[in-house]
Amino acid sequence: MTILKHELRRSRVSWLIWTGAVGALLITCIFLFPEMKDQMAGVGEMFSSMGAFTTAFGMDRLNFGTLTGYYAIECGNVLGLGGAFYAALTGAGMLAKEENGRTAEFLLTHPVSRRRVTAEKLLALAVLITAMNLAVYGLAAGSMLAIGEPVPWKELNLLHAAYFLMQLELGAVCFGISAFLRKGSAGIGLGVAFLMYFLNLIANITDSVKFLKYITPFGYCDGAEVVSSGRLDGAMLAVGAGLALLGILAAFRQYERKDIR
Repeated sequence: MTILKHELRRSRVSWLIWTGAVGALLITCIFLFPEMKDQMAGVGEMFSSMGAFTTAFGMDRLNFGTLTGYYAIECGNVLGLGGAFYAALTGAGMLAKEENGRTAEFLLTHPVSRRRVTAEKLLALAVLITAMNLAVYGLAAGSMLAIGEPVPWKELNLLHAAYFLMQLELGAVCFGISAFLRKGSAGIGLGVAFLMYFLNLIANITDSVKFLKYITPFGYCDGAEVVSSGRLDGAMLAVGAGLALLGILAAFRQYERKDIR
């Protein structure tokens, strides 16, 4: 597990920055809720009449005056985008950074197989994403208790589970992409995350392309849908698991046969 430990040490600064940024924004949003609660009913009515914008973000299906509705929209966007960017950036750089940083020759001259290198790096990615989500979940629940609001445990657990699975899927897909890269992984990681996010917005607006929700992991972590239905969509999760598995298999296959420069 030497490579795993090295990757965790190597990634600790970026993990702290991203976790701290996402956690701080969540805490700020939650602590603002008591001051904004009485005004949220009017805001919700205003947003509900904004046509495509309202539909894109699911604001016509949630009550902004409740902590659940407020958290699903405001905090959900912070956690969704922040977590997606972190997972995509980390996954896209896991294998590519060895060539980009010119450390591949040092790493691969050690008595370890490329399969083991890939496996330990994949495990490091999963550990980093899991640790980030546990930390953010604790901060969110603690902040709700601190402001004296009853914590909507069911909805909170569903939302965080959905975002966690979304990040794992994005991380796995970008991990597969990273096996084909030699440099420039950050731009590709951000591009994949942005693309998946906007595909979900388009699917929310236009009924004719609803099938896009099965392609993007943001489809099953749509806060309005999760809260209103009280569950996660099993079919979307199954497709997401399949895409993540394809990304992982592609990483193992490509990295074993790749000509390392």
